[in-house]
This record gives sequence, C-alpha cells and structure tokens, in this order.
Amino acid sequence: MGDDKTRGLAPRDMTRAAAAVALLAVSAWVTVPLGPVPFTLQTMALTFVLVALPGREAVLAVVAYVLLGAVGAPVFSGMRGGVGVLLGPTGGFILGFVLAALVAALVRRTLDASPARDVLVAVLAIVCSHGVGVAWLATVGSMGFVPAFLAGSAPFLLLDVIKGAAGIVLARGVRHAVPGLAG
Repeated sequence: MGDDKTRGLAPRDMTRAAAAVALLAVSAWVTVPLGPVPFTLQTMALTFVLVALPGREAVLAVVAYVLLGAVGAPVFSGMRGGVGVLLGPTGGFILGFVLAALVAALVRRTLDASPARDVLVAVLAIVCSHGVGVAWLATVGSMGFVPAFLAGSAPFLLLDVIKGAAGIVLARGVRHAVPGLAG
C-alpha cells in the first residue's frame, strides 16, 4: 500500500475530483460574451477547487476537465468542447488552469494551511490563467502583448479577484465541513 504520499487516490478522492470537474464545467456554462474572452464563473470554481481539495485531487480534477473538453465534451464556455477551443484565442486561459493547479499544489505542499496561503493560491491561479491566456491570445490572435492584455485580461482582473475571493470563502467553508479536507 504505502504511505499517503505514494499510494493511489482512493475512490473517495476520485469522487471529489469528479465533482470538481463537474463544477468547473458548470461554471463555464455561465457565459457573458465580452469580446474575445467571455465572462464566466470559472475563476471562482477554479479557486474553490484549488483551495478546497488536496493538491493531487485538484491537479487531477483540472487536468481531467481540460482533457474532457479536448476530446469534445461541451465543458468549456458556451457549452463548447474540442481541441479547436483549446487552439483558439481563449484556449490559453483554459490551459493556464493546469499551470495554476500545479503551482497551487506546490504552494499547498510547501506552506502550512492559513488564510494567507489560500489567498496566495487564488492570486497565483489568476496570474497563471491570465498569463498563459494573454500570451496565447497575443500569439493566436496575431496581436501584440499589450492589445491582448487589454482585450483578454484587463477587463476581467477586478472581477476575477472578486470571484477568487468568493471561491476562497466557499472552499474554506467546505474544507471545515467535509471530513478529510481540512488543511
């Protein structure tokens, strides 16, 4: 069997990761078009997942979500799916979720549980998603970095901070209420 760091995920852990995939999908379906990048609730859901779940489960959920969308399941904004969405102008924001999950898992493994750690995870999730998303939009959209930032990131930063804060509050509440999630 091995210790907790070497064993596989238990069915309970996989179930929580699957529920997180569903939450990420549903949060993407709430879409308001605002130019090349739509407004969704994904930042709130992503922050919730990264703060509420242990690192391995969070990474599994985010990677599974991206792969599910890549194979065509309608889990991305506007109930779209497929590799074309990932290769399109907004694909970098979704791919940035994977980087965000990996960074969050590292932060959670390195720092003790605290409200400050949760805020750091949320900030880094936004930075990762926006950073990869803007770079991708600049490249795929054949525009410079500044126009890509102004079109795809700047209008959303304040909203994403608010959604990230909401995700932290919800995640901390769930972590305290669900056995095995504390910390």
